[in-house]
Order: sequence, then C-alpha cells, then structure tokens
Amino acid sequence: MFHKIIKRGSRKPSKSDVSEPSIYSSSSAAASTRPPSSAAAVTVNNSSRPTVSPPLTSSNPSLSIEPLPLLREAPAQERPSLFSRKLVVCSAVFDFSDVLRSAREKEVKRQTLLELVDYVQSGSSGKLPYYLQDELIKMVCANIFRCLPPSPTSEATTGGGGGADAEDEDPYLEPSWPHLALVYELLLRFVVSSDTDTKIAKRYIDHSFVLKFLDLFDSEDPREREYLKTILHRIYGKFMVHRPFIRKAINNIFYRFIFETERHSGIGELLEILGSIINGFALPMKEEHKLFLVRALIPLHKPKAVGGYHQQLSYCITQFVEKDYKLADTVIRGLLKYWPVTNCQKEVLFLGELEEILEVTQSAEFQRCMVPLFRQIGRCLNSSHFQVSERALFLWNNDHIVSLIAQNRSVIFPIIYEALERNIQSHWNQAVHGLTANVRKMFLEMDSDLFEECQRQYVEKEAKSKALQEQRELAWKRLEDVAARAAAASDDMVMVN
Repeated sequence: MFHKIIKRGSRKPSKSDVSEPSIYSSSSAAASTRPPSSAAAVTVNNSSRPTVSPPLTSSNPSLSIEPLPLLREAPAQERPSLFSRKLVVCSAVFDFSDVLRSAREKEVKRQTLLELVDYVQSGSSGKLPYYLQDELIKMVCANIFRCLPPSPTSEATTGGGGGADAEDEDPYLEPSWPHLALVYELLLRFVVSSDTDTKIAKRYIDHSFVLKFLDLFDSEDPREREYLKTILHRIYGKFMVHRPFIRKAINNIFYRFIFETERHSGIGELLEILGSIINGFALPMKEEHKLFLVRALIPLHKPKAVGGYHQQLSYCITQFVEKDYKLADTVIRGLLKYWPVTNCQKEVLFLGELEEILEVTQSAEFQRCMVPLFRQIGRCLNSSHFQVSERALFLWNNDHIVSLIAQNRSVIFPIIYEALERNIQSHWNQAVHGLTANVRKMFLEMDSDLFEECQRQYVEKEAKSKALQEQRELAWKRLEDVAARAAAASDDMVMVN
C-alpha cells in the first residue's frame, strides 16, 4: 500500500504543466515565441486571446527588471519582440510610499515608458500587430486601474472643489504620478495615432475599459483628471461605435452624484467633454439628447457643490438653447425649480447663467415663462444680500433682455414695480439704491402711462395694506383690553374670598 501511494505522488507532470513558460523570469523567451508582425492580419476571436498575466508588483520576489536594448537600435524584425518585453517591464507596479525602495527599478521603468512614448509618437512603430495592441492596453490597465484613496473631507470635497472647506484643502497628488503620467501619455499617443486601426483597437478599448476609465474621474489629482478628460474626448471622437455607451455611462455618473452621493471630483471635467459633444449634435435634435438635458443637466443645479462645476454646466445648458431655441422655456423653468432659497452665492451664479440663457432666447419662448421668471427676479431685487440684488439689477444692462422686457412691459411692469419701490424706500445698500433708481427711470422713459398706472396701483395697495394693518393692531389691542379686564375681575374675586 505504501509503494502505491508513493507511485501516485510521483506522477509525471502534464503537458500543460511542462509547456507553460515562466512569465516573469523568462519574459524574453516567451516574447520570442510570438508570431511576427504579419500576424496582425489574422482574425482572432475572444477565445483565442492569450490569458491575462497578473501585474507585477514591487513586492514580488521574482521581480527582476533590467534595462533592455533601445528599440531604434534593434533590427526591424526584432522590434515587435523587444516592444513586448518592454511592455512586460512597464507592467510592474511599484509602491511609491517609500521613495528609496526599488529606486533603480522605478527609474528603469520610467526610462522605458519614455522610450515607448517617443516610439509610438514618432510613428516608428507603424501599425502595431493585434497582440501588441492587446499587451499595450493590458499594461495600461495594470497601471491606471486601481483603488482610489478616500477623500480627506467627506462632504466638502465635491465637484472638484465646490465646497467651502475644499477650497482650503490642498488637492491630493498621486505619489506614483511619475509613472502614471507617462502611461497616460502613451495611451493618448496610441489613441490619436493615425496608425491605430479602430476596428482592431475597439476589441481592447471596449465597454469594460471605458467604464473603468470613467471611474477614474473621481481621482482627486487634477493632473490625472486633465489627462483623463483629454483621452476620453479622443476616444469619443475616434471610436464612433462607443459614443452612445459613453454618453449613457456619463449619465449614470451624474445620476449617482445628484440623487445619491453628491460627492465626485470629476463632474467639471465630464461637463467639459459634454460641452464639445453637445456642440456637435446634429439638428433636429434627438429625443435622447433632450431627455439628457431634462434628467441630468438641469438637476445638476441641485447639489450644494454646484459652484465647483457651474461654469462648465452653464456652457452646456447654453449650448442646448443655441442649438434649439424651443428649449429655452424648459431650461428657464428647470432653473426656477432648483432656485436656491438660502444660499446667496448660488443665487448669484444662477442669475449669471440666467442672463446667458436669456441672451439666446427668442420672444415666443420668453413669453411662456416670463411671469414666474420675473416673480423670482423681483424676490432677488429685494434680497438683503446686496450681491444678489445687484446681480439681478445688472440684467437691465443687457440690450437683448431690455428689448424682451419692452415688448412685454404690460405684463412685466406690474410684477417688478413693487420690488423697485421697496428697494428705493428701504434697502440698506447705496449701490443697490442707485441701480434701482436707474431701472425705475428706464421704465418711466419706456412707457410713462403704464408707469403712472403701476404707481397708482402700488399706492392703493399700500393704503389698503396699511389700513388692514391698523385694523389688525386695533383688534389685538381690544383683545388685550378684554384680557386685562378679565384678569382684574379674577383678582377682585380672589380678594373677596
């Protein structure tokens, strides 16, 4: 029995065990067995793709990175194999928390990345074979796809610095940026290269890659978000097959930010990309794009951190109205829906955006929303925060807005006149007084008869309000007298008893 057990334990290794090469220790030998560059013409399905090798880490005891010959000095037939070996070197991921650890290996990787960037950018690589494109994207994934560190401020660090506390915090800078920057640069050069065939590259830059890439926009390092923005824009422009998916994925990020977390570092960068995308929308505009405006862009005014990305958001909203003027009513009513009540800084931002929208609004759309719009503007005119009142009065410096008001003065004057009179009588800020007087004078010159009618109605309304107040005070005085007499009578009864 003992001999049988020994015989079973010493079985011969299988063919797969014998033939499987060591990925790390003999990467050059493994690379030399790959087909030459002519293999790029072979059609390969997913089942024939090589298995993904695990990324190297600095803690791996088998890791040994040595400098390789330069690509430009190697014979042409050996360059694909050498390029593959260099990609293996660049797949090593190091720990940058200790600057001195693996310093030589880090420098070898950095120099190798620099060489690969120059090689792809110069066009010396020509059209990379499909297997090298696959390995290149795998190397990129091994470096950039990682768990992002938690935000140092739980609620303030939103929208790329939208919170008040976030402005005082220094942005987190990725320690591995010396390597990451070169990896991003290599990916960018690969995507924009005229030698990159999208029919082949889309197998590796696929939906899964795009989703993980979008997750990186939550990085707090502004340098990384800038690279991500540039590369995603290039991917959107070159890989037309991915365009609907990218738009939908960005939508989902917005939904999660608006309705769940209200915390994300890359909303501004994503809106910058969308600004150029919206600019290229064809007319008539698809229903899908209009739904995106109503369900995602307009609700982005809701979060507290809107100040961090408001400039980009305002540009996207204005682009929609410029593309289709009929959307002006929808946009203005949406803006009024999310108008801030207690946040004066947000009110100033909203008033600035409102002016940009009204500049491209036509008369028919203006008439549909002017009543609720100028009721809100009237409330802003009477704001005790002088910047809000001042910004609302600046609307009358815009010639197009003044012309819209003049065309519809019979409706707007009665709404706005009371707010102007209250500012003249009781607002504490002298600058607001001066601006209010200018607007009042403009109304008088525009239509003196209507101005006098509004003035008469205001005087009558104030008189009625004053009379009502006097009646209310008299009624309270009577109640107080009755209560006082009842109390006195009660005290007298107590004394008698």
